Amino acid sequence: MTTTHSPVSPERVSELSAEDLASGKAVTLLQRVILPRPGDPLKVRSLYVDEDRTRRVKSASRADATVAAGHEVSFATYFNAFPASYWRRWTVLQKVVLAMTLSGPGRVDVYRSKADGSIIHATGATTTGEDRRVEFELDLTPFEDGGWYWFDVTADDAPVTVRDAAWWAPQAPERDARLSIGICTFNRPDDCTAALQALAGDDVVRELISTVIVADQGNKKVRDAAGFPAAEAGLRGRLRLVEQGNLGGSGGFSRTMYESLTHTDATHHLLLDDDVQIEPDSIARVFAFARFTKQPMVVGGQMLALQDRSVLHTMGEVVAPDKFFWRAAPNTEYAHDFAKKNLRKAESLHRRIDVDYTGWWMCLIPRETMERQGLALPVFIKWDDAEYGIRARENGYPVATLPGVAVWHLSWSDKDDTAGWQAYFHTRNRLVAAALHTQYKRGGTLLRDTFKFDLKFLIMLQYATAALHHRAYDDFLAGPERLFPLLPTALPTALEHQGDYPDGRIIASSSDLPLPSMGAVKAERFMKPPTTPLTIGRTLLAALVHNVRPTKPEAKDRPELNISAQDARWFLLSRLDSATVGTADGRGVTFRRREPQTFWRMLRHSVRVHARLYREFPALAEQYRAHLGELTSTQSWERAFTGQQ
Repeated sequence: MTTTHSPVSPERVSELSAEDLASGKAVTLLQRVILPRPGDPLKVRSLYVDEDRTRRVKSASRADATVAAGHEVSFATYFNAFPASYWRRWTVLQKVVLAMTLSGPGRVDVYRSKADGSIIHATGATTTGEDRRVEFELDLTPFEDGGWYWFDVTADDAPVTVRDAAWWAPQAPERDARLSIGICTFNRPDDCTAALQALAGDDVVRELISTVIVADQGNKKVRDAAGFPAAEAGLRGRLRLVEQGNLGGSGGFSRTMYESLTHTDATHHLLLDDDVQIEPDSIARVFAFARFTKQPMVVGGQMLALQDRSVLHTMGEVVAPDKFFWRAAPNTEYAHDFAKKNLRKAESLHRRIDVDYTGWWMCLIPRETMERQGLALPVFIKWDDAEYGIRARENGYPVATLPGVAVWHLSWSDKDDTAGWQAYFHTRNRLVAAALHTQYKRGGTLLRDTFKFDLKFLIMLQYATAALHHRAYDDFLAGPERLFPLLPTALPTALEHQGDYPDGRIIASSSDLPLPSMGAVKAERFMKPPTTPLTIGRTLLAALVHNVRPTKPEAKDRPELNISAQDARWFLLSRLDSATVGTADGRGVTFRRREPQTFWRMLRHSVRVHARLYREFPALAEQYRAHLGELTSTQSWERAFTGQQ
């Protein structure tokens, strides 16, 4: 048996077979070493193996890798390195065991990193031609602030094959645990079915699951998808399909929590979006982590970008307390591309990070937490996951996102949910969450920030979005008693009023309108952003003055400019009378036209309503906090599910 922190001679290499594994130090499986899928491009392969591009690792399955003679391959990758610092910080484990079967002449070396990214050789062993089961027992003590474990394989004059490599605990968990999974879906029957097939198709993951609960809220039913019968059969009686009206993400996920609490004995409930691509071992990893935590805690998966699959879009987020808005957690970066910089070279990825909440694209919640603090707020979409994480922390349940546990999800770069109908939910629910949890009497700088957003949207000719903000303020001011009654009607109302102004209507292409009247050379001068307080103030004043003047008559039907989504900035649009602006997904444009009377009417209303919000915020915070238990109780949600609210 190998030992930690010293090279190991061949005579001390354990020769255990997979069947004899129980007699070694490996007791409870934590994380399998997994190889890329057949056909994965090089970019995606970088998440699994750091290989020589001139000669890739060969694998007959996702559990074995053959390194060519004379080559060296590292498993210091997102999915195969072991995030030791998180296990050190949050679990009872003091050691971890790396086990694998090796065949062929060569060497395996185990490395660890520190929080600053510096690398230290931990242990290693040489191998000969015959199959040998190798185990390394590794200490978790040096990982308080950060760091990973991983291993490299070197082949001598013949290929070396690694099989069934995995990270294990040298002990059994102290607590019994059972896992239920909840998927909320709306009119994505094929995507939801694909997620079910991924769960059913992995033998290890399937056997960990007691129940999969699908809350289907659409009119395109999951049960009608072509692949559904096979997915249902593959889950072998574990599927519970519930159909209900569209209550948004908060209503769909709350339904799966409710079903888990009332119809299963699961100790942990894992929330999954319907439009994700799953790496199945992530399910096993997060459940294994939860079984060893020092206390019940909320554990989330990180997000890989579905559009660019080697990119880690977000590691974790926090809510800035002053203006109560989410942002990247300290010491993290958005959009790290492992195909461009591997884990060993990415110093910023070795430090352990702390978060306030986890996204519900993948989030594991203990039963105890749901029983104590209830279900989600009845807010349809937006802020339900952030508020739940903040609430959990206030109730004494830690929150973490675990590296190596992730799903591929459409990243935020391909959509703009601060505009259009979703702006209503962003704004109202942000105010609700702040009223429940802010440490400031009047929300800190929150109201100043929402007013700045109003002014920005008005200057950018987005009157439909500004109007939805004003509707959100009114519904927040109506108090907590209105949240449940609004739950089934908020979306239809927002959609109905999104088109009240031209900027809320999508046009297929700018080619459906006349050519712009402004030349490219003149437009180029408008693209330069103001950078100093003086130039920013001057540009803002000019925008206000511009809205005193009448619009050019021809601008009503002919845009002055065609502007791409990334160039739609306030200092540009504030100088125009009309423009087409591309949507974030590139599928269409909006035709924005300046309306001076609308501008001033909405600006006056924003000033008045913000003055009222400032006056009434302390009293509203008391009301929302007093109603929190009722808003999140299983009894209140049960009435919503049956339409009795």
